[in-house]
This record gives sequence, C-alpha cells and structure tokens, in this order.
Amino acid sequence: MPSKPLKPCKHLYCPELTADRFCQRHRHQHERTSAAQRGYNRRWVKARKLFLQEHPLCIRCQEQGKLTQATVVDHITPHRGDNKLFWDKSNWQPLCKRCHDKKTMTEDRHQEYKY
Repeated sequence: MPSKPLKPCKHLYCPELTADRFCQRHRHQHERTSAAQRGYNRRWVKARKLFLQEHPLCIRCQEQGKLTQATVVDHITPHRGDNKLFWDKSNWQPLCKRCHDKKTMTEDRHQEYKY
C-alpha cells in the first residue's frame, strides 16, 4: 500500500515537507505541555488571586470607558518558559477573558519562541 504524500509544515512560512503536522525543526515549538509544567501551579494561583484583588478591573475595557471585572492575569510580554519573566509583576496586567483571548490571538500568537 502506498504511503501518504508529504505535506508542508504547518509552521508559518516553513516550506519543509513532512508526514506530520510540523517538521522536525518546529515540532518542539508546537508541543503543548501541562499548565503545571508551564509554571501555573499552586504558587501561581495564590499570586494571581492577590493580583486580581489589587487590580479588579480589566485595563483594556477601562481604556474604552467600560468597567469589566478582570478574571485573567496576562503576561504583557509572553514568557515562553522564561521563569524570570513569568514572575515579573511589572509584566502582568489584569484583563477580562474576552480581552485576554483577543490579545492572545492577535498580538501574542506570532511572537518568536525562545529556543
């Protein structure tokens, strides 16, 4: 039985052909680890709760003149596994889920990964 034809890697602008979704060079960037492995553990839950108590409103909604409860602590610059950046509170901002999802899909999505 013939094997399936190779397809282009799904990584943005990568021309490599592969039998999988991603080529060898980009596979590790698209593997999803657990939340705990990415740093979202009990310590994060406590820090997040305190931060949201101190900053209860979504800053993006406030810029538009709306008052919306913040439910997500967003990393302004995605940490991509950088522990120092992960815990840097100056890199945190309070967002509602809607604003966070929009930011993640538009701004954070194509920022380069650290190798």
